[in-house]
Amino acid sequence: MIGFSRFIMLIGFCVAPLFASADNNSLIISNTPQCSLERITHENKPALDDCLNLAQLGYAQAQFVLGEYWYQGQLIPRDYAQAMKWFEQASIQGHATAQLRLGNMFYRGEGVPANSIQAYIVLKMSAINGSDEALDQADQVALQMQRNELDIGNQVLAQIFRSYLLELNNQAHTP
Repeated sequence: MIGFSRFIMLIGFCVAPLFASADNNSLIISNTPQCSLERITHENKPALDDCLNLAQLGYAQAQFVLGEYWYQGQLIPRDYAQAMKWFEQASIQGHATAQLRLGNMFYRGEGVPANSIQAYIVLKMSAINGSDEALDQADQVALQMQRNELDIGNQVLAQIFRSYLLELNNQAHTP
């Protein structure tokens, strides 16, 4: 089982996407084309530096690209800790593919102890943010979970949605 603080961070990953905003639409995330895996090569260190700068400025797409860079390990040795760091940051902003990768890392125990509950929650949030693949993955994870684990995951998701609805209601009544 994971530590309490990591679980609380996970709740933040799940709730924050619902409140992320791009053009006042909480489900749309902006795309940053300046950072891509295709541009990052051994010969193109400035492209990696550009991605790092954009990621540190909070661009979710750049954070996702860095997560992929470290996760795939094609140009450098695979580093799950770095991949998770960047996937988590993009996930907080509702980046569906980063959430998919993060959910799969939790499920497989890549860089963290395997945790089906966390995997299920993050994969469901990825599905809500637009990933059909995550919806299928969450269903597969659910089939392998114990009933009490699935209940916990669904309770957490229900609380996330209650919080989201309360936030929407508060925004609607704020002048």
